[in-house]
Amino acid sequence: MASVELRDIRKSYGGKVEVIRGVDLSVHEGEFMVFVGPSGCGKSTLLRMLAGLETISSGDVMIGERRVNDVHASKRGVAMVFQSYALYPHMSVYENMSFGLAMSGMKKSEIDSRVQHAAAALQLQPLLQRRPKDLSGGQRQRVAIGRSIVRNPDVFLFDEPLSNLDAALRVQMRIELSKLHKSLKTTMIYVTHDQVEAMTLGDRITVFNAGVVEQVGPPLELYSRPVNRFVATFIGSPSMNILDGVFVLRSDGQHALQLDAGHLIPFGHRSEVVIGSKGAIGMRPEHLVLCASVAQGLSGQVSLVEHLGNESIAYVELESVQQSVAVKLGGTASVKAGDEVGLLPSQIFVFDKDGRTLY
Repeated sequence: MASVELRDIRKSYGGKVEVIRGVDLSVHEGEFMVFVGPSGCGKSTLLRMLAGLETISSGDVMIGERRVNDVHASKRGVAMVFQSYALYPHMSVYENMSFGLAMSGMKKSEIDSRVQHAAAALQLQPLLQRRPKDLSGGQRQRVAIGRSIVRNPDVFLFDEPLSNLDAALRVQMRIELSKLHKSLKTTMIYVTHDQVEAMTLGDRITVFNAGVVEQVGPPLELYSRPVNRFVATFIGSPSMNILDGVFVLRSDGQHALQLDAGHLIPFGHRSEVVIGSKGAIGMRPEHLVLCASVAQGLSGQVSLVEHLGNESIAYVELESVQQSVAVKLGGTASVKAGDEVGLLPSQIFVFDKDGRTLY
């Protein structure tokens, strides 16, 4: 295994369209790092540059102590697992996993040892003589991962490997990937647009937006201490509720956000707040509490309730701003569409006019 360091990495097409705009990032040896962000943010492009499948416009890629900008993909010590399985349909599982090693001239005894070891780690031993058409989606993805394991790479690269699987298989494969990382103790970099995958798999998460890094940190740090509005709304499901307005000072000395309709939402006294400037508050669905009296806090009418079994999500149309907010409730909540409700936030995030988190 090896560490990975990206130094001021940039990527542009035709010298005009810059998709990666100065990324500096260190991935620790043996770490499971997740790249997450919306479609088009540059995370897969960055992974492909690390793998040697895309040229780098400027900057340095370091794997361990080596600068690998000009090193061929096959010599970088990385193995990449793609979204598509890319298995040879006419070959057995064993042949798919061993093909690359055989082409490199490795001895048959060493090939067999590596394939059997990888098959045992991925529970593929009973399937070694089957062909891809005889496998389920999850089994095919495990074969694709096994094909990478046999190479004994310093770094594993995963480019949205679970996106073609159904929901149940994705959960199963997340568990298997996590177990695999613990057993192999190899550096892994995993790209996804699914923040649930990011939160459950990563030792640390890198949040990308429009070709730049917004924040890097452990999952719970990004959830509880997002550096800006983008990270706050991207991490968490359902997404954080955001209300825009102007910061004002109440007569009792508390700061508040005044919504467009004039409603005030107090959040205490904070020296970082600039009175009269635009800003926003954020409230996670799990930090909103339904209250009996609509005279308290925010008020509105329930427009929809999603019953998910262990929990329910209520969508409330706020009377003061004509905006809907999501509220996470217990699975047995009796609220229904059409109910008039009050909402009290148990925790509030405050953002300045540029989207930076004040607290």
